[in-house]
Amino acid sequence: MKWKRIVITGGAGFIGSSLAKALSKDNDVKIIDNLTTGKKENLDKSICVFIKGDIRNEKLLTSNFRDIDIVFHQAALPSVGRSIVDPETTNSVNISGTLNVLQCARNANVEKVVFASSSSIYGDTLELPKKESMCPCPKSPYALTKLTGEFYCRLFFDIYGLRTTSLRYFNVYGSHQDPFSQYAAVIPLFIQAIRNNKPVTIFGDGNQTRDFTYIDDVIQANIRAAISKKSDGHEINIAYGKQIKILELAKLISSIIGNECTFSYLSPRIGDIKHSLADISKAKQLLNYEPQYSIKKGLENII
Repeated sequence: MKWKRIVITGGAGFIGSSLAKALSKDNDVKIIDNLTTGKKENLDKSICVFIKGDIRNEKLLTSNFRDIDIVFHQAALPSVGRSIVDPETTNSVNISGTLNVLQCARNANVEKVVFASSSSIYGDTLELPKKESMCPCPKSPYALTKLTGEFYCRLFFDIYGLRTTSLRYFNVYGSHQDPFSQYAAVIPLFIQAIRNNKPVTIFGDGNQTRDFTYIDDVIQANIRAAISKKSDGHEINIAYGKQIKILELAKLISSIIGNECTFSYLSPRIGDIKHSLADISKAKQLLNYEPQYSIKKGLENII
């Protein structure tokens, strides 16, 4: 699908930069990122315009949302752990920043905002798979900020007519994930450890499960959400739709790399959930979404 002009907030991050690369083939893409967690080296400046700035800056967004068709709002302070250590900053960026994005998009007559939400909003509810109709139960400030962002998106659609869709990502993985960050995701950490013949750190007993989503499927979902009018005002799970135990994940990575792996066990982290598995029937219905990458196929690609 071709649009004239696109803004990606948080476009220097892992997901945002991957989305920018895919969309830049047919569109004019502008990236806004304050580089708190994003990195310039993730960007190909020949295919997009980069603006260093904060989504809480109303003047910055107002000037850069003029004549924009679609805003992909990826910017956020990620990580459950970070939000527990510093809930105030997470709240400011993820809630006040999102409100500013929506308000500026509305004022600029942007056609649609696609919001990056998170499966963390479900918390540790026992029912599996996680369905959008379930009552949210966030266990961390980060999860609460994402849920608040969803409510704001729905309100701006219901009250002001700004088209919005919130995508609840389930454990996204792929290229450009930083294994050296204090808050690095589990897959790049495991790959780095096993490649270097170091113990894999497991929080808890390793029997916790996750539904991992390959980055190309997330890109597919974002593009489909921007096109789909049926998805306006909705929250939608984006995942592969199957779960794997963390211990099994480590062993799968070990078999692909060809190195043996050993384990180092630590206490479970505050705010982490035990099991995660998505029902993706709503994504199939409203977005015609079909995940293309099993966990094995995705891992083989990035390894």
